[in-house]
Amino acid sequence: MNAPAHATHATHATAGVGDTAGARVVTDALDTTHGAVLYLDDITVSFDGFKALNKLTLDIDVGELRCVIGPNGAGKTTMMDVITGKTRPDNGQVFFGQTIDLTRLSEAQIAHAGIGRKFQKPTVFEHHTVFENLELAMKADKRVRQSLFARLSSEQRDRIAEMLRQIRLTDSADREAGLLSHGQKQWLEIGMLLMQEPKLLLLDEPVAGMSDDETERTAELFLSLAGKHSLVVVEHDMAFVEIIARKVTVLHEGSVLAEGKMSDVQNDQRVIEVYLGR
Repeated sequence: MNAPAHATHATHATAGVGDTAGARVVTDALDTTHGAVLYLDDITVSFDGFKALNKLTLDIDVGELRCVIGPNGAGKTTMMDVITGKTRPDNGQVFFGQTIDLTRLSEAQIAHAGIGRKFQKPTVFEHHTVFENLELAMKADKRVRQSLFARLSSEQRDRIAEMLRQIRLTDSADREAGLLSHGQKQWLEIGMLLMQEPKLLLLDEPVAGMSDDETERTAELFLSLAGKHSLVVVEHDMAFVEIIARKVTVLHEGSVLAEGKMSDVQNDQRVIEVYLGR
């Protein structure tokens, strides 16, 4: 993997490294001229002597849908924690595009920079309608008190309507989010993330607990997003991975064990022994 061209330079994309956690990050000029939106280079993270990540090197292309698989304890969650600033690496570099050094930013700054993360359990405003959830997500960047009482423009309403269509919740727009099925709540939360226009989405076991029909619809949604957004999907459901995967990364003991097409990974003897064969 080629390190970012400006990896040795302090990022010019922050509002100042010493700023508050809410400082804005300039993202209009996200530099992806080398084709990659995310670089992890030689990342090591240790917890009480245990290496959760061990010299992990990985890069994600612009518009790519990457699946990350591996046994429990392989380092998948820690990897996402490092990308989003929840965990600081002991060694290594994490770059968003060519110039934004994520290890220098707070979690809030990283979210503002254009990286959205969805955890396994959906988090929505259950007593608000589906429409209101999307509206609140769209206004998350602004002063909450002002935005809550501001009228939506026709352009904003159109944008919410388009998102409802995309996540297949148009018929549930006026329904309280708490009344949705598990799968529908997952779609709503994905829609809420998308309203913030992230350039990179991290999705942790998005189809866990879904019905077969919901899983199939989620696959269609993710495939429709690829190209417009970069997606990293951590998932244990191999049937789901087979549907959506273009490139699969297998983690084991904090490092990349194998990487490539799903068919190649499935036939890799090392992967069969440590993961698929179990």
